[in-house]
Amino acid sequence: MLNLLFLWSMALQKNVNIKNRKARFEYEILDTYIAGIVLAGTEIKAIREGKASIAESFCEFQDNELYVINMTVMEYSHATSFNHNPKSERKLLLNRSELKKLEKEVKNTGLTIIPLKLFTNDRGLAKLHIALCKGKKQYDKREAIKKRESKRNLSRIKKAFNN
Repeated sequence: MLNLLFLWSMALQKNVNIKNRKARFEYEILDTYIAGIVLAGTEIKAIREGKASIAESFCEFQDNELYVINMTVMEYSHATSFNHNPKSERKLLLNRSELKKLEKEVKNTGLTIIPLKLFTNDRGLAKLHIALCKGKKQYDKREAIKKRESKRNLSRIKKAFNN
């Protein structure tokens, strides 16, 4: 019995860390927040298994509440017929002041709210790291590619020189 409790707690402590890798390339990040997510039981179990994706997701205001749209949480494999919808909208939990500030920024300046990372905290709760972003222009993206290539070449030269 004690062995089963230990194994269960080990499974709960497994940290989930799902990143949106394209977000930093496509957008200039201005401000970041950490939000909780309202999930069903099968959704959190699927997230703990690592079966989620935030690659094409974004956040949107509906009735003064913030929702994450297009976040994919695959169906839980051990669930019955009462499984969740993989692409449903999920409500984000933030302080009222943070919600008002974000809504004002989005409406007035045309900025976007993008999820950067989906993770579980030490208590096993799913959290979403979101960012207030401004879209990058094409020339900014080319500059980022150029910097990345030069950094890669420099590290190659250093490695060859040290050996």
